[in-house]
Amino acid sequence: FAHWVRQDYRFLVEYCRLFALAAARAPDLDTLARFADLLQATARTEMDLHRAYAAGFGISPAHLEAEPMAPTTRAYTDFLVRVAATGDFAELAAALLPCMWGFAEIGQGLRARGLPAEPRCARWIETYADPAFGDLAAWCRGRGDRLGAGAGQGARARMTDAFRTSSRYEYLFWDMAWRREAWPV
Repeated sequence: FAHWVRQDYRFLVEYCRLFALAAARAPDLDTLARFADLLQATARTEMDLHRAYAAGFGISPAHLEAEPMAPTTRAYTDFLVRVAATGDFAELAAALLPCMWGFAEIGQGLRARGLPAEPRCARWIETYADPAFGDLAAWCRGRGDRLGAGAGQGARARMTDAFRTSSRYEYLFWDMAWRREAWPV
């Protein structure tokens, strides 16, 4: 869990950049405001949670900031920021969705099973099972659906590819934490 916290902290810094780019590229004020809300929630609430977890493991904020990204963390975040900077807005929306949607589903599923006695794990579950987080994930899904419905065949194919690639990286990110991946050289 400590390895995951360090890597996810580094991931979230880049995920904030993704939300900032999404807000900047948003086609309307409502979408801009929603992505600004996501940026705020991630940069404050989620990052505070990670700093608290890290402190429980004896990891200082300075050590979190200096933590090298594992290969999977680097590849995933580079992919997301590249899509946000060079793809169209629909691709960006599709690329960010697996993380939001996945964490909401995992949090809700784990909470439905009952909270564990381990307080850090219980707090993690409560954060991602929170209805407000679920609402943000649902908004992202709905936004992606609306973008896909209005897109041509080529744009939908790029959205599908971005979503699929991010989904694969989500799997690899969890696997990276389980294996405590680090650079071999």
